[in-house]
Amino acid sequence: MNLLIKNAMTYVDRTFKKLDVLIKDDVINCLGVSISDDNADRVVDAMGKYFLIPGFVDVHTHLREPGFSYKETIKTGSMAGAKAGYNILCTMPNLDPAPDCAENLKVQTDIIERDAVIDVIPFGTITKGRKGVGTLIDFEEISSEVAGYSDDGTGVQNAELMEEAMEKCAKLGKIISAHCEVNELLNGGYIHDGEYCKAHNHKGICSKSEWAQIKRDCELAKKTGCHYHVCHISTKESVEIIRKAKSEGVNVTCETGPHYLTMCEDDLQEDGRFKMNPPLRSREDMKALVEGVLDGTVDVIATDHAPHSKEEKSKGLEKSAMGVVGLETAFAVLNTKLVKTGVISLEKLVEMMSVKPREIFGFDAGEIKEGAPACLALLDIEKEWTVDPEKFVSMGRATPFEGWTLYGENLMTINRGEIVYEAI
Repeated sequence: MNLLIKNAMTYVDRTFKKLDVLIKDDVINCLGVSISDDNADRVVDAMGKYFLIPGFVDVHTHLREPGFSYKETIKTGSMAGAKAGYNILCTMPNLDPAPDCAENLKVQTDIIERDAVIDVIPFGTITKGRKGVGTLIDFEEISSEVAGYSDDGTGVQNAELMEEAMEKCAKLGKIISAHCEVNELLNGGYIHDGEYCKAHNHKGICSKSEWAQIKRDCELAKKTGCHYHVCHISTKESVEIIRKAKSEGVNVTCETGPHYLTMCEDDLQEDGRFKMNPPLRSREDMKALVEGVLDGTVDVIATDHAPHSKEEKSKGLEKSAMGVVGLETAFAVLNTKLVKTGVISLEKLVEMMSVKPREIFGFDAGEIKEGAPACLALLDIEKEWTVDPEKFVSMGRATPFEGWTLYGENLMTINRGEIVYEAI
């Protein structure tokens, strides 16, 4: 189908211009003013108020399949992503079997090929069994099929092992995307070791358990030349370490999540929907992360969408499973709390959710231009709605944003020329 989108505020050259965009044969055929609809099978009028962007990319998503399909499936997770305006979801390897070899990875890619409605690109593990210790995988065996390598959920505990992994990945030109956590510093903690933790008699996770491993790994990345990407940073120290490493020329990038930029320990309630790893930190940490966004230290915003069953999330802060869902709220939360309040521009948000993830991980379709793949989202940035988890497409329901009034909704997702979601 040839699709003409007229009068859209179109993201071109990192700004917005009112343009018509004609999509033909899975690519962007042309851009301009007053393009004729003679060759269009369908015309959508954006009326000068809807924003056409390169579709979002989430480089940190848990789709739970294979192994844990009672929490989420590739089909439901990719449908949730499509609804939210995502073209690409990169799936983390907390799976059974863990994608630590070609045979195990194929179990996942077969399901992706069958069920995904948008592009789903897996991460392979760093260590056999995703244990963070022991034996490294054969990185080369699966390098052509993965976004990079991660033991997400587990930090690589041994410096020598991580150095060897970085050396191997540097030779392959692949990214290590690291969950940073020093096991010996956890001490049974499950929320931030801060004021709320002390006041309510909980066990805390100290900030050092995150930043100490980031500091170690930045030094190793400097030594090996590996492209080192840090998952879901949450502390002010992490921001400063990465900022310093970048200033020294280390090939390091990082991500944080919408909840870390808009919430802190002051927002905690005795409810499992506020429990994730890393945890919500102090207000100082939240402010430092926003500063990191503003000065470019933080490159990407990723959701760490981590669905669990209702039962697993119904046991309070202490006993609930770690993880919250985020695909269907990410843009609206950030648009409401950061863009509409003047903290960042809409262009900056699109850069961090659409453009930079593609640049860092080598994915296509990061620009709206003639000949580019038609991977797009059409946004109504003023649409008001209230977060009701029962209306999620995702099987996960646990979100700290439940009940929030937000602004911004995706109206259409186009993936390589195909409309995979629409609400027009």
